[in-house]
Parts: sequence; C-alpha cells; structure tokens
Amino acid sequence: METRSIQGRSNFLPNWLSLFWVQAMIVTVLAFVFYSNTIRNENALDDALVIERNEFVHRGLAGIPDILTHDTYFCYYDQLGTSNQLQGGRYRPLSVITYAIEQQFMGAVPLEGTDSVITYGLGLQAEYPYEKKFFSEMHTRHFLNVVWYALAAIALLMLLRAVVFRGSPLTALVATVLFVIHPVHTEVVANVKSRDEIMSLLFISLTLLLVVQYHRRRSVGGLVASLACFALALLSKEYAITLLVILPLSLYVFEQADIRKAAIATLPFVVVAAAYALWRLHVLGPRNPLSDTDIQINPYAYASAAQKLATEIGTSLRYLKLLVWPHPLSSDYSYAQIPYTDFADPFVWLSLVVHLSLVAGIVVLVVRRHVLAFALAFYLLNLLMVNNFLFDIGATMGERLIFHSSLGFVIVLAYGAAEFVRRHKVSYGVVTALLLLITVAAGFKTSARNRDWKNNGTLFLKDIEASPNSFLVNLNVATILCNRTDYESDSARRRADLERAIPLFDKVIGMQDNFVLGYMNRAIAWLKLGEPDRMVTDLDAVRRIYPIYPQLLPMYYRAAQLYLTRQNADGARRVVQTGLQLNPNDPDFRMLAAALDSVASVGKTTVPAGAMR
Repeated sequence: METRSIQGRSNFLPNWLSLFWVQAMIVTVLAFVFYSNTIRNENALDDALVIERNEFVHRGLAGIPDILTHDTYFCYYDQLGTSNQLQGGRYRPLSVITYAIEQQFMGAVPLEGTDSVITYGLGLQAEYPYEKKFFSEMHTRHFLNVVWYALAAIALLMLLRAVVFRGSPLTALVATVLFVIHPVHTEVVANVKSRDEIMSLLFISLTLLLVVQYHRRRSVGGLVASLACFALALLSKEYAITLLVILPLSLYVFEQADIRKAAIATLPFVVVAAAYALWRLHVLGPRNPLSDTDIQINPYAYASAAQKLATEIGTSLRYLKLLVWPHPLSSDYSYAQIPYTDFADPFVWLSLVVHLSLVAGIVVLVVRRHVLAFALAFYLLNLLMVNNFLFDIGATMGERLIFHSSLGFVIVLAYGAAEFVRRHKVSYGVVTALLLLITVAAGFKTSARNRDWKNNGTLFLKDIEASPNSFLVNLNVATILCNRTDYESDSARRRADLERAIPLFDKVIGMQDNFVLGYMNRAIAWLKLGEPDRMVTDLDAVRRIYPIYPQLLPMYYRAAQLYLTRQNADGARRVVQTGLQLNPNDPDFRMLAAALDSVASVGKTTVPAGAMR
C-alpha cells in the first residue's frame, strides 16, 4: 500500500504548523487576502440570469418554494417567452436559495413589485432607487462568496488531513494552499453566480470525509450526515453524481475495504441520487429544440460529428494547460474562440495520449491502492462532466468548469512535492521560499483578475484581448460600447465608441447571420450615428427573421423620426408604410402617415413637430 508513503516525512517543519486550527487559519486568511478586492465588485456575466433577473430571489424567503420547483434559469426564460434551452436543464437550487435568504435580510420585494424590478432592469447606471440598492447589496454577496470559499477550503483541508494525506498534515496544508491560491479560481469566487461551484465542492468534501469516518466508527449519525451532505452537494450542482464512483474508490484506496464492501457501502448514496434524479426530472420543463442551432447555446452547432469530437478532445488538454499555466484568463471561450479542429491536428492526438495515459495510470495505481489513483480519478471524472463527452453543456469550455478537477491536480502537485522533499532532503528554508514565491506570483495574478470582474464593462473590455474571436465577447463588448454612449457627454468619445462597436457587431452577425439581437443592437448604433438607411436595413433583417420582435415597431418609428430630422420625407414615408404593415392600427404611425400625406399635398418638405410624439 502506498497511500502512506509521505507520512512522517515533515520533521523539518515546526510542529505547530501541523495543528489543524493553525492550518485552518492560514487557508482562511489566504482566501480573504486573495479575494478581498472582489468585495468592491458589482454584478457581472451570469449574475444577471441567476440573481438580477430572478423574481424568486427578489422575493426573499417567499421565493424559496419556487426556487425548489423550477429550473435555475426559469425566470430568465419566462421573461423571454421561451422554455429551457440547455440540454438536461439546470437545477442548482441551493446557491439560489442563499441569494434569496440574503435578499430577505437586505429587503425582499413583494410579489406585486417584482414585475417592475424586472421591467426596469438594471442598466449601466443606477437610475432607479432599487438599482442603487441592488448594486450596493452586491458587495455583501461578494463578501459572502469569499466566506463560502474559505469554508470550502477548510472542509477540503479536513478531508486531506483525515483521509487523503492521513498522517502527513503538512502535505495536506500544501495541497489546500495551492488550491486556494490558484488563479484559475478567480471566476468562481469573483462571479457571485458561481457560488454553486463552491458549495458543490464544499459538500462533496464533507461527504467524502463523513463516509470515511462512518466506515471507521460505524456511527449511524455519521451515515445520516454523509447522506445529507451528498444531497446538498447534488442540489448545489449535478457534478456530485461522480461520488457514486469516487466514494467506493476512496474506501478501497484509503480504508482497505474490498471492492464488494465498498460497493455495498455506496448503495444508500445510489438511493439518494435516484431520488434526486426523479425530482429533477419532475421539476425541469421541456427543452426548446430550437436552441440546437443557436451557437450561443450550442457552440458545436456548425461542426460535423468528427470535428465536435476532435475539438472536445483538444479542449480537454486546454483545461490541463490552464491549471499548469493560468494565463491568459477569460470569462468566455465560446463559439469561434476555440476553433473547430479535426483528427489531422497533432494537438488532438497529444490530448488523447495524455488522457489515455491518465486512465491507464488510474488502473495501475488503484491496484496498488495509491493516493494518486484517487487524485487522477477525481480529476478525470469531473473533467468528464464538463468536456461535452457525456452531454452537451452549452459551452466549449470555461474556467469555472475546471474548479472541481483542480482538486485532483493540486493533490498530485502536493504529493510530488512531498516525495521530492523526502528523497532529496530539501531544507525547510528552500521549501518555504518556493511556496512563498508561488503564493506571491499567484496573488498578483489573482488580484489583477479580480479587478477585471468588477462589472460587465471592465470584464469584457479586458477579455476581448484574450478572446478576440469569441462570439459572446465580441457581442458583449459591442453592446457595452453602444450602451455607454447614453451616459457619455463628450460627442467625440460617443462617436468613437459607436464606430468601434459597429465592426464588432459586423463580426458577430458574420458568425450567425440570423442573429436577431445582433441586427437590433447594430440598428441602435446606426440610430445613434444618425444613419437611417443602414438602421432600416438592419431592422428589415430583424423583421425577416423575427417579425414579432417586441421592439421592432418602436425602432421603425425612431427610424422615421431620424429620416425627418434629415429632411428626407421619402425615406420616412417608406418606413411608415412598413410600420403600418406590421400594425395597421398603430396610432403613432397613423398620425405620422397623415402628416406626411398633408405635407405632400401642399408641397412642403418638413413635417410639423406635433406630428411626431
């Protein structure tokens, strides 16, 4: 047995450093030092879907029953007039419940008031009282995210000390420190929505710890507690399903249980998983099949089966690269940022060799009951949950998605470091200096990246440098540039932002030529630039693709107004005709049509101001 190969090899370090409370204090302090500057941040990325536009969250405790009985993105889809668009749906209620509890203390919104919150929305500037309140409250949510991260680190430390590196608490500390300081975790901590990742790993760690303790002590209370933590892990994120393999493996490797007993010990967890699966199926609504052709939802929509598989294999190695060298970091790796590839690409074959080697290593190491069997299995099983092999996750890759696998990675690093120290009798000073150097370097990277996550503006304007080909990054940057001109008083800067936004919208529409939002947002940019012909061309594209788009008629009216400010009555007349085709009874278009007719009858070239609202 080789799980104990590094026990008793840490006598070159002071004994007090092995105390649990000292180590827990170290990882807690590190968590807050590394992520304290996120507390000043606002909302970004998927915060809008899960918190900002979630009516159930705004209702506080009263919203919890609906959170438990709906898809996590239900409110967002409902506001769009559609249904679940992601394969398998998203049922992760536990983190959303924490947002609702927070909202209760910060001031819940009554049921009759949530519509106005969602309708007014939350823009670039806090214009309404509730917006100002919401943005100030995000600081509290960010603080609590760091608290949850610290709690997850402490639970992880407990697991590593008691199970994985039992008898070598300093190796457990090194692994936990490496986990806490890894810059790839910035998205998970800095983006409040990603609390689901943190809570998932917290309860997975507690489940593993409690199962092993139950195996040692045979306490019924321990079994009940472990099953409860497993249920909470599943309600945090579906990745906990990997425990059905990891649990018996842990008992076999760390507790010397034979395969049959390890499998039997896992049966109660299978029952909990089955109950969770049945409830999940009951809760989630039907999936909208139209999303299969939308590259925002399905980044492989334009790929052949061979291209999809080859790209997934190559992307798996990109994850490992991020763990080894977390630079550059990006919030998005969606369509076009990671180009489709095929099996002629050497990188794909390298990835295949690396991961098959890891699988072979697991087989060999399991037979030897080696700690690295657990580490590699934890890494690969969680990677399988995110690399699109088992099911499409709606994204090519993401830094938050490697959060769980990174635990396996740091266990390997810590084990390797401990073995190197043992064999080469490296001095305490050298080890300490190296760890401090890594911590400082990681700290600078993490601190800088945390600032990027302040809000969508800072995030995407930074990430377009790292992901210049990403469909979503280009779209978001173009939209941000266009929107912020509403608050820019300098006309030259307004025009510069709009002229920078247009080519980005062009790029996005070039990737998906039926992208309604791209045409509509570009039409807004043309409106602000005073280009009615180009504006109408984009509105006509929207009309062709989605003739009932809610803002189409008002935008045509704005185009008619723009034509009239340019003294172009013929252009205005063409747009008015289009508007009346869309809605013959629209009072604004009828008034404008009458005004244009009266002007034409007397030969004037301008329309009275009263004819336009």
